[in-house]
Amino acid sequence: MPTSPAANPQTETNSEPQSARRPDPWEAAYLRFETPEEEIEKFIGRLHRLGARQWPRDAEIVELFCGRGNGLIALQRLGFRRIEGVDLSPRLIGQYQGSARCIVGDCRHLPFADRTKDVVIVQGGLHHLAVLPDHLEQTFSEMQRVLRKDGRVVFVEPWLTPFLRLVHWASENPLARRLSKKMDALATMIHHERTTYEQWLSQPQLIRKMVRTHFVPVHESFSWGKWNFAGTPQ
Repeated sequence: MPTSPAANPQTETNSEPQSARRPDPWEAAYLRFETPEEEIEKFIGRLHRLGARQWPRDAEIVELFCGRGNGLIALQRLGFRRIEGVDLSPRLIGQYQGSARCIVGDCRHLPFADRTKDVVIVQGGLHHLAVLPDHLEQTFSEMQRVLRKDGRVVFVEPWLTPFLRLVHWASENPLARRLSKKMDALATMIHHERTTYEQWLSQPQLIRKMVRTHFVPVHESFSWGKWNFAGTPQ
């Protein structure tokens, strides 16, 4: 999961100075929302449901908004080896200990040549984009540009289903937050990303229209407060 896009992306190694690794309040809440192993198992389940079993194991895969890299570890556990990750936060990328190449960069200006990737994945990053529809259009255009013609995109993003409305209600309940560290972490994340989060949740028709201008749906579902989408480039 990412922070909002920056104007000047740059490539970084995984050896960030300790001062750069101090999390901001949103990142601190994200880090305590679930353990790395819980997040990895969650990602593996999502990838299976969205077709990863059928992807060639030599596919060139990029995960955008890769955060601390647990999605990359999930891909490695599934047998993929040609993996890269992009995220805006050097603090989060600095926590990744795997072998994938990680880049600190802006999803609106991807550092990859045209038609060079087989799969582009986003798990909970698009709703952090600061300006809709402009930043989403730029991001979708970049994904479409770097994907091969027979490539695949995969998105998992929050969606205002009845379940998510219930979660929002619970996260605003002080007792629920005291009883559940996970609920408290979620409430903290929502507080610190409220502007982009509510902007995203309030425009479902626009988002679904935009995605179809760039990608042909292969799978689309809405469950447990998530939009699950897999598609191919137009």
